Amino acid sequence: MQHTSRRSFLGALSAAAAAPALLLGATRATDIRIEELSHSFEDFLYRTPIKFGGTEVNKVTLLNVNVTVRTRAGKTAKGFGSMPLGNVWSFPSKTMPYEKTLQAMKDLSERIAAITRGYKEYAHPVDIDEAVEPAWLTAAAEVSKKLALDAPIPKLCTLCTGSPFDAAIHDAFGKLHNRSTYQTYGSDLMTHDLSHYIGAEFKGEYLDKYVLKQPRPQMPLYHLVGAVDPITESDIVKKVGDGLPETLPEWIRYNGITHIKIKLNGEDRKWDTDRILRVDSTTTETQTKLGVKDWKYSLDFNEKCPNVDYLIGMLNDVKVKVPDAFRRIQYVEQPTKRDLKADRANVMHAAAKLKPVVIDESLTDKEMLMLAREMGYSGTALKACKGQAQALLMAAVAQKYNMFLCVQDLTCPGASLIHSAGLAAHVPGVAAIEANARQYVPVANKGWEKKFPGIFTVKDGYLKTGVLSGPGLSAVA
Repeated sequence: MQHTSRRSFLGALSAAAAAPALLLGATRATDIRIEELSHSFEDFLYRTPIKFGGTEVNKVTLLNVNVTVRTRAGKTAKGFGSMPLGNVWSFPSKTMPYEKTLQAMKDLSERIAAITRGYKEYAHPVDIDEAVEPAWLTAAAEVSKKLALDAPIPKLCTLCTGSPFDAAIHDAFGKLHNRSTYQTYGSDLMTHDLSHYIGAEFKGEYLDKYVLKQPRPQMPLYHLVGAVDPITESDIVKKVGDGLPETLPEWIRYNGITHIKIKLNGEDRKWDTDRILRVDSTTTETQTKLGVKDWKYSLDFNEKCPNVDYLIGMLNDVKVKVPDAFRRIQYVEQPTKRDLKADRANVMHAAAKLKPVVIDESLTDKEMLMLAREMGYSGTALKACKGQAQALLMAAVAQKYNMFLCVQDLTCPGASLIHSAGLAAHVPGVAAIEANARQYVPVANKGWEKKFPGIFTVKDGYLKTGVLSGPGLSAVA
């Protein structure tokens, strides 16, 4: 979020991470303050590994947050937030092992909990996020120094660690007012219009202009084909044998899949091209037998393309060899390095003429979104793991500039999938939903199938998102 004069009132942090101070000015009777806050961790093993950014991952730690908020009049409500600690994605390192970057996120979560718990002003959840985020970033720098990390904790990692805290507060705020959180972003509850957060061009506008009050009834599910996932039986070295699908045709039939995300390596143009075409031929054969005539792909390089010429060349290879496969590509995600400022010459204007090219890891604030747009990126990926407030503000900016929008998850199970799916269903223009936990860590979804069968049990290729209209973020009944 944009730095404002309000942040000049942040107090100094003690070694134990004291709470920031904020001058609120005008406040509302509807505003909340944090009364209680606690967090915990859950660990799960994947049924099969997933590879991205050149690294295989076979386990996940969830960060769960419970919060109680109250108004000045004494009315209280509880909120819940959950998110995977995606250290390999948000804090990639070639020198530090998985356990060290995960521990950094755990240590940071302790500091974020103390900062957020200690914030005692009354405010709207978006204003609370604006107040505490700078203190979170300061804490990240302090944790990095204390642990003697090879590289400091990135802003993306800090946002990911803080996201379940932010989600819990937004969830509680909606429940306190007995409405969907997505119905709490208008002038009746927000103190400031959007110009306060994201610039003068939003003067007089509120988030409710860019958010649907009711979720779309259903949305297509994007299925992931990871770089090490078997496509056909011939690719299987050893079967998992747990009763779930193990090949792409089996998954297509099992879930009625019509949208497929293909992970690519970005290191071998022929391998990437062949991977796309093999997925396409296998999918075409399966869908033809099922009588399905239309399906789509997205391509995800996780920053591994050396340059934009690699991407353009590969797309043209696909177009020449199998025009229908090229036609089915809906968008391309984060093809090159996330540090756009260090890679200014690697612009995407020519590539974006072929297919929408979206940023993911690069998106940490409005400045980066506008830089991406200047560099030719035509879209952005929103993620609940960057925070509810940030995701909605970036959705407003992207809509203002007519950018392509998608929502992706972080292999989110349980409540984190509900949060991610709710975000996708309430932001206009988002075409589909990712839900990878059902493939890689279904054990973490246990118990959620009965609460939300249309989200966690998919048979026709759609998540039934119409159920995500209850109070709060709908994660807990």
